Amino acid sequence: MIDHGTIDRIMDAAQIVDVVSEFVTLRKRGVNYVGLCPFHDDKTPSFYVSPSKGLCKCFACGKGGNVVHFIMEHEQLSYPEALKWLAKKYHIEIHEKELTDEQKLAQSERESLFVVNQWARDYFQHTLKNHEEGRSVGMAYLRNRGFRDDIIEKFQLGYCTESHDAMGKEALQKGYKREYLVKTGLCYETDDHRLRDRFWGRVIFPVHTLSGKVVAFGGRVLASATKGVKVKYVNSPESDIYKKSNELYGIYFAKQAIVKQDRCFLVEGYTDVISMHQSGVENVVASSGTALTPGQIKLIHRFTNNMTILYDGDSAGIKASLRGIDMLLEEGMNIKVCLLPDGEDPDSFARKHNATEFQEFIKEHETDFIRFKTNLLMEDAGKDPIKRAELIGSLVQSISIIPEAIVRDVYIKECAQLLHVEDRLLVSEVAKRREKQAISKAEQAERERQRAQRQLQAEQEANAGEQPLPPPPTEFGPANPDDTLPPPPIGDEDTNNEQPTPPPPSYLPPAEKVSNDILKLERQLLQMIVRYGEQVLLLNEEEGGKAVTVIDYIGQELKDDELDFSSNLHQQMLNEAIEHLSDEGFNASRYFIGHTDPTISQFAGDLISERYQLSKYHSKGQKIVSDEERLFDIVTQLVINYKYTIVGEELKKMLRQLQNPEIANDSEKCDELMNKYNQLRQAQNLMAKHLGERVVIKS
Repeated sequence: MIDHGTIDRIMDAAQIVDVVSEFVTLRKRGVNYVGLCPFHDDKTPSFYVSPSKGLCKCFACGKGGNVVHFIMEHEQLSYPEALKWLAKKYHIEIHEKELTDEQKLAQSERESLFVVNQWARDYFQHTLKNHEEGRSVGMAYLRNRGFRDDIIEKFQLGYCTESHDAMGKEALQKGYKREYLVKTGLCYETDDHRLRDRFWGRVIFPVHTLSGKVVAFGGRVLASATKGVKVKYVNSPESDIYKKSNELYGIYFAKQAIVKQDRCFLVEGYTDVISMHQSGVENVVASSGTALTPGQIKLIHRFTNNMTILYDGDSAGIKASLRGIDMLLEEGMNIKVCLLPDGEDPDSFARKHNATEFQEFIKEHETDFIRFKTNLLMEDAGKDPIKRAELIGSLVQSISIIPEAIVRDVYIKECAQLLHVEDRLLVSEVAKRREKQAISKAEQAERERQRAQRQLQAEQEANAGEQPLPPPPTEFGPANPDDTLPPPPIGDEDTNNEQPTPPPPSYLPPAEKVSNDILKLERQLLQMIVRYGEQVLLLNEEEGGKAVTVIDYIGQELKDDELDFSSNLHQQMLNEAIEHLSDEGFNASRYFIGHTDPTISQFAGDLISERYQLSKYHSKGQKIVSDEERLFDIVTQLVINYKYTIVGEELKKMLRQLQNPEIANDSEKCDELMNKYNQLRQAQNLMAKHLGERVVIKS
């Protein structure tokens, strides 16, 4: 367990803009920052970060929270793991209690897989540097490729010996479980259940996530060490921690350079990335020999909108990659293509040139993708009218998926000139393709909706007659729409790609029927507690001038009338505020934001956030009265309004009861209910006078 003092130090040190910027390209917008949301397919910037509040929020998918929540969701970590991640980043030492055997067994399988991979990385590195075979074979190969020692160390390259089971035996001796060695793909089981190393006799290239964790390995065969082996590269299979379609080799080392230069170079293999880094070009990633996937494209798009793809001149490989480039266009990215000189690949070219020479060559020889594709296919088409028609169709398809209308129009005019066809013909074809795409997307969405509906209906039928259980609290619930960061300004972005606004959240089980007005007022009262709970609201003269805080006042007012919040979550937060108010140095905002329960911490973040903030212009020449300055009026009015609303709901309930024939025909029950009704009406009238803004008509 991590003590609260350490948690406070971590929260003080962690700057949300600093942390989020490692994963999302943020741009200043007013007092906040905005970028593409990393948690869903975001087309326009909808992810807002507030440095003053230490909170982030996506207005499309609703995910967000403080810096710990962000790391939890992005890296799929538990609360303690996220704290450790931040502590490591800011060099904060963590002292933990020794875990019991039961707690050790309770550690997540996901964490165990990461631990095994980390050990394997260290093992491969040690073998490369210290084992006789590692130095004579693995290190000799890397140095023959021209890799410096500092680059070998930076990319954590390693070596696995020719022995088919050396690593597996070492891992078992160190206490690592056989099942995790198999699940990570480091080893595999033979038919006779023997454990064998997957990467024997190979140079090892670790694959890192955005945060630097090792999720997989790539092993390159060395002809001298592995005679008769035909497969050049062996890669880790997919696992619980590794999805090949969502990872890019080198992204961890390239992300800062990509943001700084606002451009990403895309190459094919591991050595291409390493050689370019060594030459000084660091904003480069590799697709690891596979066609680009939507997950990889979204990963790049977080950091830049501009990409240059480097080809070695292999026409077959280029044509095979065209579909991936079409996906980049659909994402709205600006694509350039650069062909390297004959016989050169990014690896060999980078070894012969420094960063300045490399950049100058690219600048002189890169071309936009549509022009590149046109020239490439025209060479094959020649004067064949059928092939030329296929070429036009392929180009029209690429242009039609570009989301920006202006960009499409420019490419249409350029292609018309290159292909010697009329503009209107291409315009018409592009329009037809976009209409088909829209219909196809609509049909797909309808199919998914129907599928979800059928699944829900089937579940309801299966659970018919059973009492539905409330869903477990999520670490990231949708945000409270009343208390959030400022929404994106209207008109600044292309509205065609905007995501729908999520429905208002509910922190109550679905079975509970509570008035929205009551819930809203409960949230507002909790907002006062979380923001200003420890502040003095008034002095109680009857008790010798005793200070009454916001928490004291709200808690006592509810207690006097024997009222509880309708939501268990709301009531729990109120109870904890009352319980910890007397703690030395208690700060309600700090306490609830750093709460170990992610649901409470998330909700507190929503309550602290402000939807709108006045600009400096509006505060010029006039004094803006803050909520803190009129705290007494706000809190007292909220308490009265809350009670007034509860009384109103109770009166409605009584009127419905009076319409019940069983009560209406029973004079005793009817009189009793009418007396209660009149008493509540009198109380409501008194509260209405205090509120001063409601008119109550006596009946």
